[in-house]
Amino acid sequence: MSCLREERNRYQPRIPKKLEEITSLRVEVEEAPILTKHPRELEEIFPKTFHQPLLKFSKAEEKSARPLKVGVVLSGGQAPGGHNVIAGLFDSLKKIDSRSTLYGFLGGSSGIVEDRLVELTEEKIRPYRNTGGFDLLGSGRTKIETPEQLESALQNVKAHALDGLVIIGGDDSNTNAALLAEYFLTHNCETKVIGVPKTIDGDLKNAFVEIPFGFDTACKTYSALIGNIARDALSAKKYYHFIKIMGRSASHIALECALQTHPNYTLIGEEVASTKGSLEEIVQSLTDLIVERAERGKNYGVVLIPEGLIEFIPEMRTLIQELNLLMSVKGEELLKRLSEEARKTFLMLPEIFQEQLTLDRDPHGNIQVSHIATEQLLLHLVKRFLKNRADYKGKFQPVSHFFGYEGRSCFPSNFDSNYGYGLGFVASSLIFQGYTGYMGVLQNLASSPEEWEPAGIPITMLMHLEERKGRQKPVIEKTLVDLKGKPFTTFSSLRGEWALEDEYHYPGPVQFYGPPSLCNEKTFTLALEQETKVGIHG
Repeated sequence: MSCLREERNRYQPRIPKKLEEITSLRVEVEEAPILTKHPRELEEIFPKTFHQPLLKFSKAEEKSARPLKVGVVLSGGQAPGGHNVIAGLFDSLKKIDSRSTLYGFLGGSSGIVEDRLVELTEEKIRPYRNTGGFDLLGSGRTKIETPEQLESALQNVKAHALDGLVIIGGDDSNTNAALLAEYFLTHNCETKVIGVPKTIDGDLKNAFVEIPFGFDTACKTYSALIGNIARDALSAKKYYHFIKIMGRSASHIALECALQTHPNYTLIGEEVASTKGSLEEIVQSLTDLIVERAERGKNYGVVLIPEGLIEFIPEMRTLIQELNLLMSVKGEELLKRLSEEARKTFLMLPEIFQEQLTLDRDPHGNIQVSHIATEQLLLHLVKRFLKNRADYKGKFQPVSHFFGYEGRSCFPSNFDSNYGYGLGFVASSLIFQGYTGYMGVLQNLASSPEEWEPAGIPITMLMHLEERKGRQKPVIEKTLVDLKGKPFTTFSSLRGEWALEDEYHYPGPVQFYGPPSLCNEKTFTLALEQETKVGIHG
């Protein structure tokens, strides 16, 4: 075991004052707003849980307790802090009653359906406290949605007499939690189902969920790497670095990393969609910047690209939709069958990307958009555009990078260690108080952990209907970058300076020890949304 891991295992996360005496809490209910455009349809799907209230906690007299049996599952992609949710859940259950038992389902939600679980003891959990990854239990992307899967889950939790089931995951995983809670209630099952918000992408948030755990650590990890590359670019003065960064459905990570590192050019997918920017316009804008920097003797720079950019460009979205419908058509016949707009876009692409769009398909025959190397596509097109610029006298040497897995399983920052641990306490509190179909959250996150506010949000409140595989299904709506929000408007006001000047910032690696200003620093996104941070210019 490394020295750092030993030290991190000993770190004691900080928790909200309200959760210190977990059996001495009173639940206060507030009417939940109806946010969906489909209330009638959702009420039909979730008759037992759709109109549940918001829950807040306050101090009260100690409540009598009994031992609880709770199952927990890690679902979806890894995010730093997941192990701490489990540690917080374990410790809080033992606080409720030392005879309480925690079980972990193995391999994600499929472990619930297939009844694969293990009892989690202090000995098993101790080496995983404040560590990254999901390797304590493993994870998976199975969705529990068929009648057979729901019934298997029901029978398995009943067989183990579970008082609660905690699902740690993103939007789809928490949708699963809502479906299970409704199914269990319908079949008179006493098991309470609680969701915990997780995703490094930062798109599971709203007025009630301030940020999912994992976003803080992932952004700091990527920003450290981007800062290293920016320093290298400034040192060598001969490379343009095209960096694709995680975030397929939303550009929150790209925006946060831009605020932390000040790259010369950052694409925000939501802005591209809002302005209906074309691929040609994006490449032209980037080419113009490279030409202008060359005139200043700067043949280097850093470009940030969100992973999901392609799907935000209207003409690329149109092309992909048409190609998905023409999966068996090839060659000249394909060009004839494409619309004029789609054909023009297709012919603009380098040949290697044309081949990828027509040959690289998933088992359903659809283009695998996540496999498209957007950073490579842009640098190829920029290279082509620069050749046609008579006014360009510089030298263009591009280097591409993709930062993804590097940020998913690293040691969680102090923020995510505290946050995940506290969420475990909230989940057990909700089960102890007898609630189901809720997402356990902590609010007021820009303050110190002691001041964080525990709450319960009815998961169905966050849902809408979305077409999946040709059918309308209830899902939690992803939150995109708000182009009127403080993080984006701050970025927008400063990016002009960053484009031509070398105002790179070098955040360095995640800090665990030292001055609070270093080791307890919040993301700009969180701080700006709550207007507590200054110093982006410095």
